[in-house]
Amino acid sequence: MTEPFHPNLPVTRHGDIAIVTFDRPAQRNCFDLPMWAGLRDTMAALSADDDLRCVVLRGAGEEAFSAGADIKAFEHERGTAEREALYAEIFNAGMQSIRLCRHPVVAAILGHCLGGGAGIATMCDFRVGGEGIRFGITARNLSLWYPYAEMDPIIQMVGSGVAAELLIEGRILTGREAYEKGLLSRVVADAAVIDEAIALAERIATGAPLSARFHKAAIRKLRGALPITPDEDQAVSGFVHTEDFKGAVQAFKAKRKPVWRAR
Repeated sequence: MTEPFHPNLPVTRHGDIAIVTFDRPAQRNCFDLPMWAGLRDTMAALSADDDLRCVVLRGAGEEAFSAGADIKAFEHERGTAEREALYAEIFNAGMQSIRLCRHPVVAAILGHCLGGGAGIATMCDFRVGGEGIRFGITARNLSLWYPYAEMDPIIQMVGSGVAAELLIEGRILTGREAYEKGLLSRVVADAAVIDEAIALAERIATGAPLSARFHKAAIRKLRGALPITPDEDQAVSGFVHTEDFKGAVQAFKAKRKPVWRAR
């Protein structure tokens, strides 16, 4: 066990493999802002560790890999232009830290893998999911606008059609459906997910580490840079000023359906 950068992100070492656990099971392992910062710092530290060969990300318990961002924390973490800019910066750094990690990263997915949780999974190099998972992006339920940098790996993996199913239609996929659409590397029985993910990490660890690091970086580079302007990137945060978003957060807290006004 190594000292975590955040108490809800413990890191366990198994030889040359590190397992990072999202440890908020009562909240379906959702992330508040300090956890996004903790993920950023944790992955950066693991990336710099030359003794590592692979990283496994998992959720605590069996109910969720991660249900994404902590909506109940939005009121004090977001809502103004200044807070939203800080949130977007830290959120994006947390997400990209997985993509930029020198070592291959494996997601072990059980239960709910929603919103930002699905974003974390798609940033990983491999995704092992259980047949009973619920995989989807729930931005439409809160009038959120999913960031460009987090949409990119989804579109690269599965194309614009499946991305539209997730982002616009809001489909929630089973493990088998996610696998058939290319969102999972493999699908197994729920009870076998953790063992299969660790076995995958162990197979990676037996290979030449410099080769793995080169090929991970090369795959990322050959996908090409995102042609996103600074204005477009900043505009993603515009949803926080809309009536629909503010009303949806209140509706979520009250456990009722939001009323969309398109403003």
